[in-house]
Amino acid sequence: MVVKHINEFKEFLKEYKVVGLAIGIIMGLASTALVKSIVDNIIMPIISPLLPAGGWREATFILGQVTIGWGAFLAELINFLIIAWVVFMVAKYLIREEKVTKK
Repeated sequence: MVVKHINEFKEFLKEYKVVGLAIGIIMGLASTALVKSIVDNIIMPIISPLLPAGGWREATFILGQVTIGWGAFLAELINFLIIAWVVFMVAKYLIREEKVTKK
């Protein structure tokens, strides 16, 4: 009975490519951390002289009683755009490769 469940579990892992999915998630998390570091430590310090005094993390806009931290938002927007562009390029490459192998 236990051996049957183990074999079913192995088939499940193979059929749904769970190991490949796990590797993709781990690589995605590592890539996200790398891009965040690039933005926080390289891109934003270059942009900082263009922002108000105090640096990009403290750049805010006050609208009545509401304080909007647009400097931190700008950094996260740049993070998103870089990651979205990389995902687009990878998907574009994989789709092209898939079309080539199908013909």
